[in-house]
Amino acid sequence: MPSHVPPPGELWLDHVSHFVPDLDAAACALRSLGFAVTAESAQVTQEGPAGTSNVCAMLEEGYLEFLTPTADTPNAARLRATMQRYPGVHLCCFGTPDAESEHRRLAAHGFAPPPVVSLQRATPSGTARFNVVRAAPEQMPEGRVQFVEHRTPDVLWRPQSLNRDTKLACAFVVAEEPVPAAARWAGFAALLPRPVGSYVHLPASRGHVLLGTRAQWRDLLGAAPAAPALAGYALECRDPAGLVSRCERAGLALRRIRDNLHSVVLPEALGGAWLIGSRPSLGLP
Repeated sequence: MPSHVPPPGELWLDHVSHFVPDLDAAACALRSLGFAVTAESAQVTQEGPAGTSNVCAMLEEGYLEFLTPTADTPNAARLRATMQRYPGVHLCCFGTPDAESEHRRLAAHGFAPPPVVSLQRATPSGTARFNVVRAAPEQMPEGRVQFVEHRTPDVLWRPQSLNRDTKLACAFVVAEEPVPAAARWAGFAALLPRPVGSYVHLPASRGHVLLGTRAQWRDLLGAAPAAPALAGYALECRDPAGLVSRCERAGLALRRIRDNLHSVVLPEALGGAWLIGSRPSLGLP
């Protein structure tokens, strides 16, 4: 099985998270689109229950998380407040081999990170453990932008629950002014921005971030929330036609952009939008 923790000196796009009101509805929607979904799992921090639970779709590279509030905790209250803005993607997470080092770097660069969170959750394969570093919300207003250090990756990426032939390729950021927003994201992730058409691209060692305006994302994806926000993400598929066909059967709003590249607005149970394509059609090297 390939590694799911980046080596020192590399940055990977680890996962994105949808904040959803109903995990059962989210899991049902994912299964209807052909995805294997993990069992519901409650999150616990070093201070006690986080008040949130998730299900995930584990991919060959990265994963998709669907997170819901389940109790009256400060963390759950933040999720509920965030979900009032729009349904869909509210979290973008990069992988790191060393959360403490990322915390020191972010603090030195003015991102005011709160203390490292030691997070864990029980799964049928064992206890999954993580160290998480987040920017202060006002520093990265597009969403909950963070780093994760996976301490038990083999607990998560199990062969029997893996969605093979699908990878998390790129996260889509909505900004009123993409260039200064990209400079801020570049400082957070230690990446170099570059123009790609009318967008700004932040290429990582594995996975990417693309910034554009709401109008640009609406033109490409069919829908996008108001800035600052996360509009959705790209899925790299060896067989994009298969996923596209399942989206059609589910009655979702699909748009053909070119051969082997489609956008789809996801159902309310999930929120957000996907760009579905093969590696060449997504313009990946």
